[in-house]
Amino acid sequence: MDRGTDRAGQGTAREPAQPGRVPLAVVVVDRDGLVSHWSRGAWRLFGVPKDEAIGRTALDLLPVSGALPGERDTTPSAACDGLGPDLGSSLDGGLSYPAAGRARLTAPGDGRVDVLWWAYPLVGPGPERLLVLAADAEGLRPRDGAVERIAPRFARHTAFPGAEDLARRLPEILPSMSVGESARIVAQILELGYPVLEFSRNERVPVTPDWGVARRAERKARRERAARALAAGEPVPEELRDEGEDLEYAAVRERLEFLNEVSGRIGTSLDLSRTITEVSRAVVPRFTDVAGTYLREQVVAGEEFADGVPDTTTLWHRVAVEHTDEPGRWDDVVPVGEAMPFPAHTPFFQCMTSGEPVLVPRISEEMGHAIAAQFEKRDIRPLITGRSMLVVPLKARDVVLGFMILLRHPERPVFNDMDRVTGAELAARAGLVLDNARMYTFQENVAETLQDSMLPHIPPRLSGCDIATRYLPGTQLGRVGGDWFDAVKLHGGRTAFVVGDVMGHGLNSAAMMGQLRTAVQTMAGLDLPPAQLLRNLDDLAQRLGDSYLATCLYAVYDPIASELRLANAGHIPPVLVRADGGRSELLDLPTGAPIGVGGVPFEAVSVRVEPGDRLVMCTDGLVEVRGEDIGVGLATLCESAAHPAASMDDACDTIIRALAVTFAEAGRGGRKDDVALLMARLGGIAPDDVAEWRLALDPTEVGRARAAVREQLHAWGLAGLAPPAELLAGELVTNAVRHSHARPVELRLVRGDTLLCEVEDDDHELPTLIDAGPLDDCGRGLRVVSTLSREWGTSRTQAGKTVWFELTLPRR
Repeated sequence: MDRGTDRAGQGTAREPAQPGRVPLAVVVVDRDGLVSHWSRGAWRLFGVPKDEAIGRTALDLLPVSGALPGERDTTPSAACDGLGPDLGSSLDGGLSYPAAGRARLTAPGDGRVDVLWWAYPLVGPGPERLLVLAADAEGLRPRDGAVERIAPRFARHTAFPGAEDLARRLPEILPSMSVGESARIVAQILELGYPVLEFSRNERVPVTPDWGVARRAERKARRERAARALAAGEPVPEELRDEGEDLEYAAVRERLEFLNEVSGRIGTSLDLSRTITEVSRAVVPRFTDVAGTYLREQVVAGEEFADGVPDTTTLWHRVAVEHTDEPGRWDDVVPVGEAMPFPAHTPFFQCMTSGEPVLVPRISEEMGHAIAAQFEKRDIRPLITGRSMLVVPLKARDVVLGFMILLRHPERPVFNDMDRVTGAELAARAGLVLDNARMYTFQENVAETLQDSMLPHIPPRLSGCDIATRYLPGTQLGRVGGDWFDAVKLHGGRTAFVVGDVMGHGLNSAAMMGQLRTAVQTMAGLDLPPAQLLRNLDDLAQRLGDSYLATCLYAVYDPIASELRLANAGHIPPVLVRADGGRSELLDLPTGAPIGVGGVPFEAVSVRVEPGDRLVMCTDGLVEVRGEDIGVGLATLCESAAHPAASMDDACDTIIRALAVTFAEAGRGGRKDDVALLMARLGGIAPDDVAEWRLALDPTEVGRARAAVREQLHAWGLAGLAPPAELLAGELVTNAVRHSHARPVELRLVRGDTLLCEVEDDDHELPTLIDAGPLDDCGRGLRVVSTLSREWGTSRTQAGKTVWFELTLPRR
């Protein structure tokens, strides 16, 4: 032991005490009082091999006959907190604080061993309950006999040189214990008190573990000889067999710990790009100095690909390059994102086709030239020649997804067969993680494609209103959901607005959303009143299955009557921003039950609006986050919707930013749910742009209708539209007069974004297109309307039906 101490009682200045190198026995006792760890030093001190000690009762292995007479320290140190130095009581349980002492133990052969010991109670999730450090007191006595006595003590927060050495060395002699477990134990030791030796009550020397009694230089040389034999694949000489077994055990343990550590660092998410980065960074620099990751083109795109062995035409994308070289050295030569095939003569092709690792101890000049030949106008040889290379396949379920090229610097030991096995296991674990991320990405792509195909492409302007929409996906783990919005054109210049939210996320929710949206479009086209539409939608959801639950807000805007009719099915209320002063308010609507509940009535409400008012409808993902009152989000929605904006798109962006800032300031984090937002500026149609006539059920009224249309178009300055308009209006009035029963026929012209002509009668039978023969008296009117009009349609009303057509207005 390096004591570095002077005789007690001298008044001369001393050099600082140096840490004592003590061959320690390390024993760990579990909660049942059984030995769970038994170091080589414990074998030497107590004479019991490890395989005989593990699992035995600690008191049987460490029999205590009592403290040494005359040397027992009955004055407890502060660290012992009143506990006497009785190792037996410490082993027997009930120890709450660290204790230290001296004991005479019975050794094999009826011998007696004078032992110094330190005992630490352990806490935490593991089974370990007590850690005992012990040393042979005889080996610590100074040769000159100047020191009267030696006593074990504790020192808290010691400033002795080498105090941190315990944290570094103790994990090395805790057998079969993971790095995390040993670090936890060491941290507790340093917190409870550092083990020290007190010489004559005046000098304290910190204790740090030594490997054992063999001389260091000799032991090091023996280990190096054994290591060289193992690395060369040669049998270890008999005299070095113990060293070789120790090295081999340590190497296997180190690799297992490395693989466990890597497994914990990869696959923390299902995001493919993040997983790729985790896999590449996990091996540098501990296992290799350079790691290049290549994946199939379809894997990167999140697509399926045909089974079978890759060939020379298969494209491989370089998705990550991690290295310990100077920054930028690899960026220009092998940039991330490049796609390339690999020739059959390369080790990469051999790896990807065989699915087995390929080991190249040193890349020769010839091989470096062959590899570099595929890099046009780039010389990669300085980066790879002379390095050791290991190519490992990234595969899952016997399908090669990609491979990793691992390179070590020339001065580092070359990859060996054990590295090949380690690399293969690493690649197998990484391949499964990548495949999970790939499959998740594929499913997300399918769901997103389905959802995008179902979300409508709404024109920015419909009759009497301007529209802006936003759809924002949620987080990565739930970015595909069932939120939707729509705007449906109705007869009479009206527009239906709908916003809905299917409960849940993923492919099923997206598919359910598509079904409900299609149903709403169909029923809106039939001009069902809002409450009746929700009633029918609820019935449909119940027929589709018990899992169909959604909220829905449906509104119909009449720009001529300046009226909104709204019905709600469990959705958050809309916001109406008034044009006069920018006042905003949440519309008070009957809430109703969500679609799919069944048996709940729905009510419609009429709201008077003015030109310039804005209607804001959204899903709860915009205004609600977990842990926050939804009232905060609704208040922010009202406030932000009232802000003036240069355009409708800017107004939508203002709302989204305001809600994001509100929740961020409240410490609620980012948005988790998807969002659908629809905003409509209700421009209205002026009374001067609407003309109406009532026509008697008389065939002569057809001529009057044509003349009225012609005169009105001239008055509006649309004389160019008069010929087709009066022709088509005449056809519709003719049919209405012929099929009406009692009520007069109503004719209406509306000048908006288009020229709209509507004819209403009291017949409930909707007309259809038919093929008229040369001699048929009827059937040609609707064919003419379909051919000459921009758009036409029919719709039932409470009194009968409406047939309408539109003509495109001339450009101004």
